[in-house]
Amino acid sequence: MPPRLGRLLTQFEMGMNSMTRDFRRALLLATVFPMATFGAHQASAQGASSGAAAAEVGEVIVTGMRGRPRVVQDTPVPVDVFSEQALKAATQTDTLNTLTTLIPSYSVPRSANSTSNTFIRAPSLRGLSADKTLLLMNSKRRHKSASVGVSGSGSQSADAAVIPAIALKSVEVLRDGAAAQYGSDAIAGVINFMLKDASSGGSIMAQAGQYYEGDGDDYLVAGNIGLPLTESGFLNLSGQWTQSLRTIRANQFSAPAFDAIAYAAANPSYAAAVDLSEPLQRTGRPKEWAWRFIANSGIDLTDNTSIYAFGNYSRSRGIAAANYRYPGGGHVVLDNPVRLQDGSIFRFNQLYPGGQRPEFSGDVTDWSAATGYRTNIDFDEGRSLKIDIGVRYGWDEIAYAIVGTLNPSMGPTSPNDFTASSYVSDELSFNADMAYETPVSWAVEPLVISFGAEYRQEGFKIRPGEPNSYLAGDFSRPDPFDFCTNEPNVSARTLRPGAPQNMGINCGVATDAVYRVLSVGSNGITGLPPSATGAYETSSYSFYAEGSTDITEKFYLDVAGRFEHYDAFGSKVIGKVAGRYEFNDGFAMRGSVGTGFRAPTAGQLNMTQIAILTVDGIPTNTGLYPASHPVSEFLGAKPLKPETSVNYSIGLTANPMPGMALSIDAYRVEVSDQLYSTAQIPVTPVIAAAMTAAGVPGAESIGSVNFFQNAFDATVQGVDVVGSYRYSWENGQSTDLVASFNYNQYKVGKVKIAGLFSDQLTYNFENNNPDWRGTLTATHKIGDFTLMARGNVYGPYARQSTTTPFPIQKYDPELMIDAEVEYRLTEAISVAAGARNLFDNYPDPNRINASNGTIYADGAVDWQGGFYYARVNYTF
Repeated sequence: MPPRLGRLLTQFEMGMNSMTRDFRRALLLATVFPMATFGAHQASAQGASSGAAAAEVGEVIVTGMRGRPRVVQDTPVPVDVFSEQALKAATQTDTLNTLTTLIPSYSVPRSANSTSNTFIRAPSLRGLSADKTLLLMNSKRRHKSASVGVSGSGSQSADAAVIPAIALKSVEVLRDGAAAQYGSDAIAGVINFMLKDASSGGSIMAQAGQYYEGDGDDYLVAGNIGLPLTESGFLNLSGQWTQSLRTIRANQFSAPAFDAIAYAAANPSYAAAVDLSEPLQRTGRPKEWAWRFIANSGIDLTDNTSIYAFGNYSRSRGIAAANYRYPGGGHVVLDNPVRLQDGSIFRFNQLYPGGQRPEFSGDVTDWSAATGYRTNIDFDEGRSLKIDIGVRYGWDEIAYAIVGTLNPSMGPTSPNDFTASSYVSDELSFNADMAYETPVSWAVEPLVISFGAEYRQEGFKIRPGEPNSYLAGDFSRPDPFDFCTNEPNVSARTLRPGAPQNMGINCGVATDAVYRVLSVGSNGITGLPPSATGAYETSSYSFYAEGSTDITEKFYLDVAGRFEHYDAFGSKVIGKVAGRYEFNDGFAMRGSVGTGFRAPTAGQLNMTQIAILTVDGIPTNTGLYPASHPVSEFLGAKPLKPETSVNYSIGLTANPMPGMALSIDAYRVEVSDQLYSTAQIPVTPVIAAAMTAAGVPGAESIGSVNFFQNAFDATVQGVDVVGSYRYSWENGQSTDLVASFNYNQYKVGKVKIAGLFSDQLTYNFENNNPDWRGTLTATHKIGDFTLMARGNVYGPYARQSTTTPFPIQKYDPELMIDAEVEYRLTEAISVAAGARNLFDNYPDPNRINASNGTIYADGAVDWQGGFYYARVNYTF
């Protein structure tokens, strides 16, 4: 046995032995749960799809193995396959939301007020951040979005929401580390979106819905058509339009310094300027619209040779409500007095007597194109060589804007809408993938040797905002109109001759409004000047090799290795071993052990943003700077380096009875040097001086700063249980039961940025996500009717405030029920009606740091309430 493999297997044994008592209990619970319900996931690791169950476990997949495709139940690692029908039944308006109803270890949280994941959907698999799950389309890597999270893991990942579900033939989800096969970002797993490739037929669907609260109207129209492309090819086109209106889940605004109802009662002018019938701070889901398009094509040149091309184009806009700025409470913008050029006193609350309710938006443009050449060369004696040579390019831009605000330093002449900044991420890659198949004497099946190379170039651009968004206006300096003399001692200063008289200007008092300085830049999202922008680039090349075969009728083995070189981080060699042993036709064991890595992206290396973020309910003007920025270095930042990982998994698959399939997979992922944001660092006078010296725009208005670091080592371990059961009734009816269970345990190990990663951040990293999650779906077909009911159960979780006295809130398990009835009017037309969260369940309210009227804390459990909808499908 090779020494490296021996060491890995020893580490695997130690890792399994180190599982806690709670983890072993969860493993037992996860084993019993699906057996008791005859359940499984929408598409089990044995290949069962919703509505197809165990009768279709012969589904062939390509994800996770570079060589010969295998049927799902024969894979050495857990792979889920979701059919077109399963995706359609999920009734969501974007693909990532669809997957959350199908994979219990997969989540895509959305914050109510954020400038990052509000507009870009950031998925999480097995509790790891989104950038540790690699997204593919037609087995080709997707480019990253331009959005970089400004806190937490700072995730910069591909945006799967740009891919309309109607374009998908299937989705394959590999729930295992696969960096040795696919490179950086595949620590948690891989999601492969396979596009439709029909040359005829198509479908049209429309859906409309609304939340029980009477808001959040949601509309979806989508279509797909297959067309011939020459006599031996296809062109498959898909498009989708969606619109989602705002929801509000908040009480009326109330803060220690300001109560809207009491203030309105005492101030008639304020009462006349506001509508207190709805919350002034509109916490909830943002409003959005989007157009998405997908094209997939291919032409067979010969029986063994083809060319292909595919790509996407997407435009979307999301508009979210920023924090309400109230008047009369000493607000830093509205209530700060300054002297105008005529010497009179001015406050912005004169222009905004009802306060401000800004809105910020993200305009996202995403497109990609890929093309390539495939051929299959057959040799004698059963040998063959498959070749796939391709090139792809992807481009994503997000432009941030804010309306209903102002640049305080410009005074009353300030405009009230600004484009603050925009970010662009692009990626170019060349790939050559080959698979050589040859019979060998020591195996019952041919040996498949896969090998290839990739060159990838990733770019990240920060573009400045419009000039008014960063302009330092007159009121960015004291005494801008030179009313007072310039004696060194303020108390000795007097009015200059010609200055406005009889205005009460008191040059000898430092607190006079003449000396008031107002912040620079658009308030809410501060515009970036050209000096804070730039274009950045990283490149890498890699080589990989993988060998796999059935050594005996019962034993399958797969070994993979990869060399990858990054110009910014040097070289890395990683590997993986996976195997499956079948004891009999109904029972097999499988497992894997491998190493992985994830290189920081160009965005994480260079991201700069200044925005008002809500930290424990307190709006704070926060600056995010690269680790290489002088301010970050002043605070102790070190250059970023890649995250590395070791993945272990062991599991079993079984068909304990006719029509039933079951899998249980335990896993452990050890991540070293995990990238994470520092805690918010309050700006002291010393830090402010360093920021000013570094030329930071608007330094005087920034209350806290943070930056990314290789913060800690972490371990995630858990268990997935998936399976399926179908029962066919003698009267022609059928019932499918599908269920799943996932348990996750998080643990922060060595913290490497002492003082910048608090105990509270550690607690939240380990406890913010539910300890476990389960789903159970029942689908019954009776004639032209299809009835579906799904239960989604979220286990307990907890979170801790990061402000003194650091209270902790623990959340109880939550159950949410979905239901749908579909009726087929004709062979071509069907209609459906249903509800998500049928019984209008909500998580527990925020009891530790709710403020300004907010009710719920952002988290894994949705807090929008029940949603009902109707849908019509036409197939031709």
